[in-house]
Amino acid sequence: MTLTISTPLYYVNDKPHLGSTYTTIACDAIARYYRLEGERVLFITGVDEHGQKIQQTAQLKNINPKEHCDLVVTQYLELWKLLDIKFDRFIRTTSSKHKKFVETFYKKVKESGDIKQGKQQGWYCVGCEEYKDIPKTSEAPICAIHQKKLEWRDEDNLFFCLSNYQEQIMALVQDNSFIRPSTRRNEIINFVSSGLRDFSISRQNVDWAITVPDDNSQTLYVWFDALLGYLSALYPDENNIDLASLDNLGWPAHLHVIGKDILRFHAVYWPAMLLSAGLKLPKQVFGHGFLTREGQKMGKSLGNVLDPKDLLMKYDRDSIRWYLLSDIKFGSDGDFQESRFIDLINNDLANTIGNLLNRTSTMSRKWFNNKIPLIEKDNPDESIISEYTSNIITIVKQAYLNYDFKLVCESIIKLASQANTYLNDNQPWTKVKQSDNLSDVSSIIYNVLETSRIIGFLLLPIIPDIGSKIIYQLGYKEIPNTWNEELSWGVLQPGANLPKPYPVINKLERE
Repeated sequence: MTLTISTPLYYVNDKPHLGSTYTTIACDAIARYYRLEGERVLFITGVDEHGQKIQQTAQLKNINPKEHCDLVVTQYLELWKLLDIKFDRFIRTTSSKHKKFVETFYKKVKESGDIKQGKQQGWYCVGCEEYKDIPKTSEAPICAIHQKKLEWRDEDNLFFCLSNYQEQIMALVQDNSFIRPSTRRNEIINFVSSGLRDFSISRQNVDWAITVPDDNSQTLYVWFDALLGYLSALYPDENNIDLASLDNLGWPAHLHVIGKDILRFHAVYWPAMLLSAGLKLPKQVFGHGFLTREGQKMGKSLGNVLDPKDLLMKYDRDSIRWYLLSDIKFGSDGDFQESRFIDLINNDLANTIGNLLNRTSTMSRKWFNNKIPLIEKDNPDESIISEYTSNIITIVKQAYLNYDFKLVCESIIKLASQANTYLNDNQPWTKVKQSDNLSDVSSIIYNVLETSRIIGFLLLPIIPDIGSKIIYQLGYKEIPNTWNEELSWGVLQPGANLPKPYPVINKLERE
């Protein structure tokens, strides 16, 4: 079985920002976790390239929309490479295979009787690419998200018969496992309870979009088009686009991770479209929170937008990953504070984890001829720290399953702190001077090195560079693809050579 995990398809009206970076890092951590568990993973990301907003942005730059999209897509791919995002598929909604799939899907939904002609009237936000449920007034209302005036639209469009799926969608959103976190579920239940209304899936006068297959006067609504990217990404190319083959390509998805602002599209519209086409539904949709900066919403007008590339000029990628996943409860809103960023990296990674490995491996090299010490089996010290480590492993693995990255990080820090306390309580630097018998010292050093090794493996999904550095410094030549055997106590080979040390992470300095 393949576990398919996806980010949203990011809207390329502008370059990638910290929000899209946050989502992608989280998905990357989830994918890495499942791979280490031995699962076959298909990690999908990509871009949504159609719609009026992109058309207008390209016009302002005096270039065509495809040129604009190409430029922004390059920025996404460069950033994901810098962050070491290990995706399996990158889908562009301008690709020929996506266009062919959209046409195939549209025809299937039409055959189901779920597409009809209708009139769309209402206030429209180009930024959201969405009609707002606001009564007509003499003055244009302001979009709460984009802080721009809405446009009044009055068009003859094609509609998807969402109302046909009232009962199925209600049952779906009431299922405790479908929408996560649970705090988002009630919002969607209330929306569905008010009665699902058919929604427009086409637009007039929007050229930068996929043309409706049987009506050249209209193009498909960007949200109808974009959601299908999760499916078109599964096909290797534009040949043999067949809905019946999706079961063998990684569908249904195990998890869609999205921002909370687009939850309605993914938890209501998307499942109904799939039901209409006779396809299986994704297992779960996770709506995470928004990021602010120093307590303020990020925006171009405020001049406080945080470019991920600027962050990478100052800090390494693992520091960024650690801060975003350790300090912010996944699913809740979070605030980026640079002073806290520096404190967390220094306290957690440099002082607690890095210092533990550095001082213990230094003692081992000095006292045991650059080797891991030889030990006697079944010593009481081993049982104490190995039992604590085993409990932390259980907590961490369950936290990964729950996408509770904050708990993962807190638990790993607890383990490192416990190992530091164990080292300080046992004082091997004192014992090594008091006796010619080094068995007690050997046991203490081995136990802490073994704990550090397990910490390295537990860190791999969150901060793969630092996790790998820890593992390599303990004598590994390569990182295993799975970790189940590696999370057992006593894997570290007594008497093995320790390589030349180097810092796991350097402390950050304030400017």
